[in-house]
Amino acid sequence: MSRYWSDAIRDLTPYTPGEQPKVDNLIKLNTNENPYPPAPAVVEALNNFDTDRLRLYPDPDCGVLKDALAQYHKVERHSVFVGNGSDEVLALAFMAFFRQPEPLLLPATTYSFYDVYCNLYNIDYQQIPLTEDFRIELSDYAQPNGGIIFANPNAPTGRALPLNEIEALLQRNTESLVIVDEAYVDFGADSAIELTRRYDNVLVIQTFSKSRSLAGMRVGYAIGHKDLIDGLERVKNSFNSYPLDMLAITTAAASLQDEDYFQQTNQKIIDSREWTAQQLEQLGFEGLPSATNFLFTRHNTLAGAELMSFLRSHNILVRHFNKPGIDNYLRITIGTQQEMEALINTLKQHPAL
Repeated sequence: MSRYWSDAIRDLTPYTPGEQPKVDNLIKLNTNENPYPPAPAVVEALNNFDTDRLRLYPDPDCGVLKDALAQYHKVERHSVFVGNGSDEVLALAFMAFFRQPEPLLLPATTYSFYDVYCNLYNIDYQQIPLTEDFRIELSDYAQPNGGIIFANPNAPTGRALPLNEIEALLQRNTESLVIVDEAYVDFGADSAIELTRRYDNVLVIQTFSKSRSLAGMRVGYAIGHKDLIDGLERVKNSFNSYPLDMLAITTAAASLQDEDYFQQTNQKIIDSREWTAQQLEQLGFEGLPSATNFLFTRHNTLAGAELMSFLRSHNILVRHFNKPGIDNYLRITIGTQQEMEALINTLKQHPAL
């Protein structure tokens, strides 16, 4: 710890990303990456990219990508903001909207970057407990607040809220911003983007990392009322005018062209998810209903940490959260069907299974 660190940094507990080991023959089911390659249109765009352009700065407005997203989601271009992964979009949103007199409300069990941002930006926040079956109960958020944020589907639980419950929240909560983080929405939940056309206090954030297989390109975006987008642009341009490089802009826009491929790969992941959930149940696991590309599950008798270590010893990585209330659960990313079969076959080798 350097003596030159500011007090805020000394006291900060950073977000811990999923492990990215460099090991051969590893089945990596710990970071919710897509097991399938990007769309063919992405490959074509990369192959045809004019590398001479790389000597120039990228478009600070990311116009090509904003136009593509506006057309895809049937919204106005001024309703679209893009950034370096949804994590950056979230970070800018926290900075732009949530430094308020009242606390930010967020689920007690959710994406762990939220409280990191709060601590980084000195934002007062209050964690709202989930129900006993790990659901977000939006009626619990009917209290004074400086904003509300939740992931839908939630992470790491995988549970999704119906759109009518989100709209009911917007009708009750009219004086502060609601952010819906939809990193996993394409795997079985309903997007709240349509609500942004009727409510000016909701911002929907999505990513190209999960369902579009572009985690390595770092592309995220937000959709909301023009005034919200203007606020994000103001913060972005005070921080980094060029958040996306040319390749990221080009590949993300290209991926939106291949709708058939997008739907086919998502359905393969959904099918493997349901097959895996059924197989795990037969082995004594109980899990939550998932609308994501992962399963959140625990065994009836075996500890989560012990199962994680056992799988790791067989070159299979899954995520374990050593946190109260969920410390016996594993979050298992859905890989290819062959990878999920290898997971099940390996678990069957456990002496207690």
